[in-house]
Amino acid sequence: MLWLLLSLDYATIKEAYHKSYTYEAKGRYEDAIKAMMVVYEAYPDAYTPNLRLGWLYYLAKKYANSEYHYKKAIKAAPYSVEAKLGLTLPYMAQGRWKRVEGTTGEILKTDYYNYYANLRLCYALRHQKKYSQAEKVARKMLTLYPTDVSFLNELALALYYQGKKNDALAIFADVLILDPDNATARSFLK
Repeated sequence: MLWLLLSLDYATIKEAYHKSYTYEAKGRYEDAIKAMMVVYEAYPDAYTPNLRLGWLYYLAKKYANSEYHYKKAIKAAPYSVEAKLGLTLPYMAQGRWKRVEGTTGEILKTDYYNYYANLRLCYALRHQKKYSQAEKVARKMLTLYPTDVSFLNELALALYYQGKKNDALAIFADVLILDPDNATARSFLK
């Protein structure tokens, strides 16, 4: 189960999570964090409270705290894909693309076709101007998700910045068929 040795009773844990989720839904991230601290203080090295706090601190734009808790979650569950995906969020928010690339690389060793890891890897590669690598990742994922607008956009962007503008514009036109309000495709087709 979630807690091997309960120093808090089940009702207290359940109430803390309930309050935290309620505050999060209202955009009251600081209150959501405070609600979770009861559980965190009882289980500072446990996976679940650290994962939750990593997310909440990310939403509160406290990226150093978010990283800290996601890393503690990873330490508690080293093969956790969700904690590593979570860690990419504060990295992305800060434009730390090399770290996003490294973290998604770790995920892909475990889960080669993970949707979010591949998509975030595309972002990281593109932001580092590694366009041909981003193109390869997008093409790999499009074999599984041929009409996925996010990967189609990533492919088009990678092609565009490699100077293959006609190919990119054709893909952006296809994106608008699938998603007529797609802002990225619209901006490149103007």
